[in-house]
Formats: sequence, C-alpha cells, structure tokens
Amino acid sequence: MAESIVVLRVIKTIVGLLGFFGNSLVCLVIYKTQAMHTKTNAFIANQAVIDFMGSITLLLGSNIPLPKPLPDGGFGDFICRVWDSDFFLWAFLTSSTINLVFLTFERYFAIVFPFKFARFYGPTTVTVMMAASWLIGCCSSSYNIFFYANINGTCLSLSIPGSQAIGVMIFFLQYAIPVTAILLAYIHITIVLKRGAAQIGPQPSSQSANRSAVESAGDSLLRARRNTFKTLFLVFVTYVFCWTLNAVIFFMFNFGYQLDFEGALYIVSVALVASNSCANPIIYAVKYRQFRQGLAKMFGRRQAEVINSNGGTA
Repeated sequence: MAESIVVLRVIKTIVGLLGFFGNSLVCLVIYKTQAMHTKTNAFIANQAVIDFMGSITLLLGSNIPLPKPLPDGGFGDFICRVWDSDFFLWAFLTSSTINLVFLTFERYFAIVFPFKFARFYGPTTVTVMMAASWLIGCCSSSYNIFFYANINGTCLSLSIPGSQAIGVMIFFLQYAIPVTAILLAYIHITIVLKRGAAQIGPQPSSQSANRSAVESAGDSLLRARRNTFKTLFLVFVTYVFCWTLNAVIFFMFNFGYQLDFEGALYIVSVALVASNSCANPIIYAVKYRQFRQGLAKMFGRRQAEVINSNGGTA
C-alpha cells in the first residue's frame, strides 16, 4: 500500500531510488570485473541483489495505493496477507541479514583457517548458503501472512495466540543472534590479523632476496585481507546502527510497550532500517579498494571505447 505517513513515504522513496541504482552498480561492477569473481564477492553480489529487491519493494510499497475496498476472494486475501503485510519487504531485509552472517563467516574461515577454507567453501557450499539466505528470509517473514486478514474489504492485523513468542523469536533471528555471531567472528579475526602482522614484521637485512619476496607477497595479502576486513566491518557497524532502534522497540512492543506507529520514534526506526538497503554500495565505493578499481576499470574502458569510436586513441 502507499505509505500513509508522508515523512516515511519521502524517506522510503529516496532510499528506494538510491538502493535501486547503487546495488545495480555493485552487481554490474562485480559481473564485469573478472578479478572480482571470488567467493567473497559472490556473497557481496548476493547481498546487492537482495538489497536491490528490497529497494524495489520500498519504492512500490510506498507509492502504489491499494484498491479500497480490497476485492473479495483469493486476490484480495493475497494483496492483504502478502503485499500489505510487508511480507516481501521483511523477507528481503532478513535475507540481507542472513547473507551478511554468511559473508562474515566466509571471511572468518579464509583468515582464521586458511588451509581448511577451500575444503569447506567449495562452489556448491557457497551456492547453497546464498540460496539459504533467501529461504530463511522468506520463512522468517511468513508469520506476516497469518497475522493479517481481508475483512470486509479492509486489511486488518489479527491478534493470534502465541504472537508474543513469535515476536521474540523474530527478534533473535533478525537481530540478536546475527549481531552476536558476527561480533565474535570479527573479534577473532582481529586477533589473527594482528598476529599475522607481527609475523610479517621487518627482518634483518642479511636475509636472502627470496625470503624478502615471500614476505612482500605475504604483506600484500595481509593488506588485501585488512582492506576487505575493514570494509565488511563497516558494513556490519552500519547494519547495527540501522537496525538496533527498530529491533529494540519491536522487542519491547511484544512485552506490552505502547508503541505509537505514527510517532517520531517509530518513524526514525523504520527510516533507519530502510536506509540500510542503500548504504552498502556507498561503503564499497569509499572503502573497498577492489570495487573502486573495478569501477574505474569499467568506466575507463567505456571511455576508451567512446574515444576509439570517434577516431581517437585509447
């Protein structure tokens, strides 16, 4: 349905447009840049596709009004239970969260257990994990279907026994467990990277050139890992910032907190959650060196093609 709160409608529309174009760009750069065809970037691309779909849902849901009254029968029930209940939006938001967990632990195993990484993270495993993020998101959002009903042409939320328990479960699935798991993983990754930096420290000048070359390669790998780590950690911090307020008031709401769904607190919390779907492309453009290089290469190639087509030289 079209967003009834004007401020939220404006925010969701802006965020939806930014997320649409930003996540499209992320997918395009990864697809066009051969060097970015890695397991890590596969998860990043999956995240971008999920956020792209979430952005489209934000745009449509905020600006397309539903028929009033809703039609009778199955079509009216579908509009109410699936669309008006925000099933798709929360499915995509949760899928994005689960994919972020999988992405974090892909980096965790690559850095902490490098010799076991290839065995654990084969192409099939990565594909299954990416598909699982979509499936878990849809399953976790399916409760919306049962909490709404088309009654006399109006979509109304229902009071169902056990709704409090479901609300608490959703809080832990969408927020508490992912945040705790990712935070613990990053703490361990930080310890391992610091140990690696200490081992690749300055060596006596009497050592051989081959040893220096190996250390230089190791130092280069460590810097690349640090850049990816910093980028993904910033993605995680942004996620926590955007989700915490909404998750906390939703948790409190399930225990009787009187939440004003048209009040400033709720509006700000929803706006923050919505903004998370467009934040990652900005982070990649600013912090992710490999993405910046791919972006520059892609647009540089296009510029060269234009020059050549006009009779110039690349």
